[in-house]
Amino acid sequence: MKLRLLSAVMLILTAGVFVAWASSEEADKVNVGEVAPAFKLLTPNGEVNSESLKGKVVLINFFATWCPPCLKELPVLEEKVWEVYKDNEDFVLLVVGREHTSEDLAKFAKDKGFDLPFCPDVNREVFGKFATQSIPRNYIINKAGKIVYASKGYSPTEFDHMISVLKTHL
Repeated sequence: MKLRLLSAVMLILTAGVFVAWASSEEADKVNVGEVAPAFKLLTPNGEVNSESLKGKVVLINFFATWCPPCLKELPVLEEKVWEVYKDNEDFVLLVVGREHTSEDLAKFAKDKGFDLPFCPDVNREVFGKFATQSIPRNYIINKAGKIVYASKGYSPTEFDHMISVLKTHL
């Protein structure tokens, strides 16, 4: 009897792991090596689209103001990426507030003291071209428009790896 119960529990746990893994894979709509999807965003300097960014290295960061890992990552993004590369003509940083308006992001930036180039994505139109869930997310798009780096979540080690990929493409 105990063996059957143990077998049943193991089967349920194994099935749960496979379901979690499958849904995690389904959350990613694009992968490294693929051409980045076409998108349009309102930036602090006006509207940009993916076509106008060809020839530049683009780092897209998807976040939300209520997301604890995002709040850990944003100051690091500002210090280690924005402050270092903002004057590089070959680089564009797009910090995309998932489900946030321009007003939300302006207030958030003021309250937190950020100088990042925040872009609203009120209806997840841009985020939805890259993924279905999980933030923060980062994508580096090379000068030819291909995704050369993708991550979800935040860890200092992975962030440092992202910076090394960014340096390689700049």
